[in-house]
Amino acid sequence: MLESRVAELEEELQYSAAEMVNTRQRAARERSEALRYGGMAIALRMLPLLDSLQKALDASDDDDSDGLREGVRLTFKGAKAALEAEGVTQIEVDSTFDPTNMEAIATVPAPEGSEPGSVIEVVEVGYMYYDRVLRAARVIVAEGE
Repeated sequence: MLESRVAELEEELQYSAAEMVNTRQRAARERSEALRYGGMAIALRMLPLLDSLQKALDASDDDDSDGLREGVRLTFKGAKAALEAEGVTQIEVDSTFDPTNMEAIATVPAPEGSEPGSVIEVVEVGYMYYDRVLRAARVIVAEGE
């Protein structure tokens, strides 16, 4: 009786060990697939951009600058929407320099009516990825006195 119970427990242990191995293999396979196919959502959202670019190229053949302008506008709008859907947002540049999400690339004497430390010009738009800075806004800042 004791021997049969030991044999039964050994069999259960083997099944549990095999199940653990299978679970680890399945988890590794799922991780691999997630890494490989995780970009599908953004790729799918980018396809309309290719269409807009093609339309812009087609319009440029007609020597119609309005058509080209419209194609580029559609491309920009589509790219922005696709990125926003993935958590990318434009950094809103206030009048005051914020070193947490801006990079001062130059300073200039404060123009009439502007405060020292205020943003004079945005040279390159910055973007956030959810709550992290993806790319800091590159700005020109008014010098202090």
